[in-house]
Amino acid sequence: MLDDTKRRLLNTAGQIFADKGFEAASIREICQQAEANIAAVHYHFGDKKQLYVATVRLAQCAQSDEIPFPELPADMPAAQRLRTFVGTMFERMLSADRPKWHLQLMLRELSYPTEACEAIVHDYIRPMADSLRTILAELLPGDMPEPERWQVGFSIVGQVLFYYVHQPIIRLLIGDEAYRNLTVDTLADHVTRFSLAALGQRMPQEVAS
Repeated sequence: MLDDTKRRLLNTAGQIFADKGFEAASIREICQQAEANIAAVHYHFGDKKQLYVATVRLAQCAQSDEIPFPELPADMPAAQRLRTFVGTMFERMLSADRPKWHLQLMLRELSYPTEACEAIVHDYIRPMADSLRTILAELLPGDMPEPERWQVGFSIVGQVLFYYVHQPIIRLLIGDEAYRNLTVDTLADHVTRFSLAALGQRMPQEVAS
């Protein structure tokens, strides 16, 4: 469990980094808003750069502990495991209590990558990619070249990311009522069904929510 001062510093710094970027944000402003002593940054993080890396980790990985990937039995059909994978991604990204600065900061980091990007790939994204590749190994032709396997995985994840990143645009395009009907289960079923169809397969009825 995070120390209260450390939690305040992370959430305050995350919002300020998201609004201003790393260079324009100051430790003094962060500490003032977090009601923390400047020495607390050194104690908990070391320096401003490591505080920034920690906020990016939090923005990307915040829901990992609260919504872990379930254990998937080896004998579970690959289509069902794909649906579980996609559903868990949606649960994490569309969590109602996720602060808006998480997305703001991640979009800024991806536009202007720093060493924090390497950290989240190592801690969060690569383990997820490995899980997806294991699932896809049972759904893709055995002779499919490695670059194409990666592209299939990117295409599946890209669908989930669209609904996360473009929420305001989706709402404007389809209206509030239709937007409210886009539940996690509805979206996970659609993305799984669409992805399996692209691979020349159908989603078994028992796999859908």
